[in-house]
Amino acid sequence: MSGGDMAKPLLGHRSLEGDPSTPAAGRTIGVLGSGDFARSLAIRLVCSGFKVVVGSRNPKRKATLFPSAAEVTFQAEAVKKTDVIFVAVFREHYSTLCDLADVLAGKILVDVSNNTEINHHKESNAEYLASLFPASTVVKGFNVVSAWTLQSGARDGNKQVLICSNNQEAKRTVAEIAQVMGFTPVDMGCMSSACEIENIPLRLLPSWKIPTFLALGLFLCFFTYNMIRQVIHPYVREQKNRLYKIPIEVVNTTLPCVAYVMLSLVYLPGVLAACSQLYYGTKYRRFPDWLDQWLQHRKQIGLLSFFCAALHAVYSLCLPMRRSHRYQLIQMAVKQAVEKKMNIWVEEEVWRMEIYISVGIIALGLMSLLAITSLPSIANSLNWREFSFIQSTLGFIALVISTLHTLTYGWSRAFDENQYKFYLPPTYTLTLLVPCTVILAKVIFCLPCIQQRLLRIRRGWEKGRYVKFVLPSATGEFSSGETSSNV
Repeated sequence: MSGGDMAKPLLGHRSLEGDPSTPAAGRTIGVLGSGDFARSLAIRLVCSGFKVVVGSRNPKRKATLFPSAAEVTFQAEAVKKTDVIFVAVFREHYSTLCDLADVLAGKILVDVSNNTEINHHKESNAEYLASLFPASTVVKGFNVVSAWTLQSGARDGNKQVLICSNNQEAKRTVAEIAQVMGFTPVDMGCMSSACEIENIPLRLLPSWKIPTFLALGLFLCFFTYNMIRQVIHPYVREQKNRLYKIPIEVVNTTLPCVAYVMLSLVYLPGVLAACSQLYYGTKYRRFPDWLDQWLQHRKQIGLLSFFCAALHAVYSLCLPMRRSHRYQLIQMAVKQAVEKKMNIWVEEEVWRMEIYISVGIIALGLMSLLAITSLPSIANSLNWREFSFIQSTLGFIALVISTLHTLTYGWSRAFDENQYKFYLPPTYTLTLLVPCTVILAKVIFCLPCIQQRLLRIRRGWEKGRYVKFVLPSATGEFSSGETSSNV
């Protein structure tokens, strides 16, 4: 990118200097470094109304890379002009700043560096920087923000800026700067949290690992099962080659199974949690770790369910486009002509397919709504009752309609012995086990006796705990007493 391009930030310039609501705006901020992150940081600071002084070892050569409003000078000169300095250099280059130890004394150093591997060093970069400059105050921050986010604005990236330091005043100063820049500062505690903060950008979708492996495991299981029924069985029994079914037909049969089971797994942990609360008679007993993790991964499981359902819809639309499908239609037409069949209309099959497709479209529409409202930008615009209604009530309705979609697909074929190839039941009958269990449990929880008990527990009632109560006496006055909450 040319210097002219870098001098034109994506953000429109808006000066906050003199605004009493932003006391940090207008102050001078130093930046040590001239890399991509340093340039983006300088652009964002200038656009936020700060005076920026950039310290570089080659200021004349680097000046064209920064906006004209930023002053580019030697590192020593930049340090002298400000009390807050962003250290935008790599860890291995920290030692080159040791000559500035005297002028850095008493300054706030904001370490924005990251490592190339998780726990690459025994101590964090911020702690290492603090050991090199004991007379300075080091704050870890802005390392979870990308250079692109700094240029384009917080709306196009994560708005949170994680901050930690052993000095509360220094953290407050950096937090004010982050707020003026449009970010949301999050206090992560003392400097010992720096290692964890530096590991965050290096993790690859940590909350998606378990749901992804779960989806892949289900896909492989159902894919193998369907291939045995649709490919291997015809070859063993009739010596027919059905390998052409693997890319489209077998995959399309597998995807709805995975989507259906994954959707039921979103609501199964809630059922197990409710059963645990009913059994122990309290909401204050901690769930097992596996159930707790399961509850925390429901969003990812639901999104993967929607992904598989969407792929199933696309694959289904492509089924008539296959060359094999066209050949089968021609063969069927020739066979009917030879047998002189003039009317092949089957009313039951027509109605089954009409209902099957219609219910499937409704289920996919509800799952789309669930997926959209799970996005932070959409969820933040809803209050808790609205979000709970969509994710809980409409989500359960989506599970019920998906069950109807599956039952309509099976229709009466579940009782046809020809469908049990190698004595294996049709795939859709296996997928009904978990969803039907969830639906049955939800229906039981709606019974007044169980619903009221569960509601009392979630409002703080505990089995075996004594509570105070007030009763009216014969004279009309109220007297107090105690009773067990078991009564």
